[in-house]
Amino acid sequence: MPETRYWNDGAARQGLMEQGRAELAGLRSELGQSGVVAIEPQSGESFVGATLGQANAAAYARYPDRWLYFCRLDDENAEIVLPTW
Repeated sequence: MPETRYWNDGAARQGLMEQGRAELAGLRSELGQSGVVAIEPQSGESFVGATLGQANAAAYARYPDRWLYFCRLDDENAEIVLPTW
């Protein structure tokens, strides 16, 4: 089960979002221009899929109980942190 503090703690969730953004900035040159990336902020490992569901499925196979940063590659304002499901 993913850590529950991110559900209720907006500051913790925002910190996770900032970690994800920082990791994305470092990976930007390696990623394509379309699809969705899922980034596990602690390890920096990333998973790309054509859709949020595909990126999540790839991430879930490796991290079934973690919160990840998700972002559309064609619109960095379309971002969210969610637990893998």
